[in-house]
Amino acid sequence: HCNFEFDFCGWNQDENDDFDWHLRTSSMKKLGTEPATDHTLQEPSGHYIFIKSSFFQLPGQKARISSPILSRKNKNCKVREGVVIIFYYHMYGAHIGSLIVYQRTTLKHEKILLNLTGNQGNFWQRKALPLSGDGDEDFQVVFEGMAGEGPSDGIALDDLTFSREC
Repeated sequence: HCNFEFDFCGWNQDENDDFDWHLRTSSMKKLGTEPATDHTLQEPSGHYIFIKSSFFQLPGQKARISSPILSRKNKNCKVREGVVIIFYYHMYGAHIGSLIVYQRTTLKHEKILLNLTGNQGNFWQRKALPLSGDGDEDFQVVFEGMAGEGPSDGIALDDLTFSREC
C-alpha cells in the first residue's frame, strides 16, 4: 500500500519517459485544477503524486511510474480471480490528457489495463483493476500520465494498493 505521505514507497520513475510524477500537497500554491485535498487524509496537507501539463511539456509527452516487481514465485500472488490493484485518481480540466495503466512483465511485455482520457470530474475516484496471469513472469504495474493541451490541467494519484495476497 502506498499513500505517498512520506515518499514514493518503492515506486520508481521510468527513465525512458519525458518528465516525472511529483509528490505534492494541496496546501502548496494551487495552479489550476489540482485536488483540494489528498485522498488518504482528506486534508490539504496530505500528499499525493501529480503531473501537470505545462508550457514545458508538449501534448502527448509522458510521465511513467512503476511499482516494485511483484514475484510470481510467491504462491499467494499467482494471479487468479480477485487479485487486483486499487487506486484513486483525480483528472480535472478542460484539456486534460490521459491516464494509462499497464501490467508489464520483466521481459517488458505491456498489457493495457485502463485508458482514461479527458475530464473525469473534480473529485477523487476509485478504480480496482484485475491483474492478469501471463505465465510465471514477474511483473510490475505502470501508471502513465500523458500531457494534454491545457497548461494548468493535471492528473493526480493516491492510495495505490495491491491485493493482500501479493
